[in-house]
Amino acid sequence: MINKVRHRVLNLSLGDAELRLLRVFASVVQHGGFSAAQSALGMTQATISTHMRHLEERLGLRLCSRGRSGFELTDEGRLVYDATLELFGSLEKFQSRIGEAQGELTGSLSFGTVDAMITNRDLDLQGALAAFHAKAPRVHLEIDVAAPQVLNQGLLNGSYQIVLMPSVGNVTAHFRSQTVFSEVQKLYCAVGHPLFARPDAELTDGELESQSFAGRTYMLNETICGVNFNWAAATPHMEGTLLLLLSGAYIGFLPDHYADEWVRTGRLRVLAPERLTFEDIFHIAYPRNKPSRAAETLAQTITESRRKPR
Repeated sequence: MINKVRHRVLNLSLGDAELRLLRVFASVVQHGGFSAAQSALGMTQATISTHMRHLEERLGLRLCSRGRSGFELTDEGRLVYDATLELFGSLEKFQSRIGEAQGELTGSLSFGTVDAMITNRDLDLQGALAAFHAKAPRVHLEIDVAAPQVLNQGLLNGSYQIVLMPSVGNVTAHFRSQTVFSEVQKLYCAVGHPLFARPDAELTDGELESQSFAGRTYMLNETICGVNFNWAAATPHMEGTLLLLLSGAYIGFLPDHYADEWVRTGRLRVLAPERLTFEDIFHIAYPRNKPSRAAETLAQTITESRRKPR
């Protein structure tokens, strides 16, 4: 099968149209389906489906299946995906090397980060991006907001060249990793929740454990701050957690900077912050061996964008 797929891929004429089809395919795989890839690609499901059909027709291979069980790659699809990542990696290295030979940064840089960064008080990420653009105006920067487990896997398989994420995945010896900041996580509930009006002194571990808890899909279902929460829902994104909390049916942790606006307006309330608080350590990571100058430059601007302690 491997030889068959290799033969089909090698005989695919790689013009701009074919590269666009392969990029759509790679994004669909990275996001786990047509629907999930819509936002990243800026396309409707129908358009994505059309692109995928055209790619399958040009390769003469069935790449994936969709049904009640969800999106799934065929064996041929997995081989084509691996070949696609190798192709894009080679193209990016070529563009980067040519730019370096010409004394400037060029090519594409794929950067992945988690959500809820724009309200972070300890990191001026938007300022870092501005500084990066000033240093590398010819680099085509692609930013993807994804869950930490997706970022970690993407760094391993080459779909991201640099990531900013909490330390939830094992960053291997193949990558450079630098701590950037720590993020304070506190426990919240919203108006309408039974605990909203309860004094902190009356909140026992037993009562907290009896409430429906909104956890993170990338965290283990284990004790947090000494409490064995009742995981009744889970989401990889802070916006998803916020939606669950604002429903009034759940309690859950959020970054304090992300929750501040809702606390000020009286929609959220922090629960016993003196004992129900923990920190997420964030790091920037990129390949250790022969990283692109663009990745190193972005890592530098992000590191330098850390705000001074308040």
